[in-house]
Amino acid sequence: MRKRITKVLAVVSAVPVMFGLYFAALQISGNFHEVIPGQLYRSNQPTGDELTRYVMAHGIKTVINLRGENDKSSWYTNEMAAVDKLGVKHIDFGMSARRTLKLERVAQLIQIMRDAPKPILIHCRSGADRTGLASAIYVNRVAGMDEEKAEGQLSFRFGHVAIPYLSSAYAMDETWENIEKDPFIGEPHNDEMAATEASSSSL
Repeated sequence: MRKRITKVLAVVSAVPVMFGLYFAALQISGNFHEVIPGQLYRSNQPTGDELTRYVMAHGIKTVINLRGENDKSSWYTNEMAAVDKLGVKHIDFGMSARRTLKLERVAQLIQIMRDAPKPILIHCRSGADRTGLASAIYVNRVAGMDEEKAEGQLSFRFGHVAIPYLSSAYAMDETWENIEKDPFIGEPHNDEMAATEASSSSL
């Protein structure tokens, strides 16, 4: 019995170590993944050399930075220097992984991703949470793929941990749930539909 308990404890204690090693490997690799070939790619905070490699290998034309503008940080100035040198469009769209994204901001992000020259590289700090949400939004609301396919972007595979009330980034999952409830968010003709409905109700 004692040996069995020891084995169980060994397995249980090994799990967080394995998770930690997996997360570390993701970050070392840049957490770079192809979402939709020729359209969308995702990563953690890229170095200048990594950006150059991604652009050369995949023809990236737009970089969307979800960490927001930060002229006083070296990661930001290095990123700007790299995109300027490469001639790539750069867009800052600051958001927090710890707070839900309002639907108005979601609509803005959809429009940005819809209009941006493709292929797009989306990144945040770790490439897991904010990047996962933005990728899910793109897959479903820009590329028109089903919600199940989109939800896969918010997964442990990319380092995202979704545990209600425990995970600091669960706000990204809550935001996605809010988006699922609004089938018209980000639709190009949404405003026209609303105007038509208002006109009809006044007759």
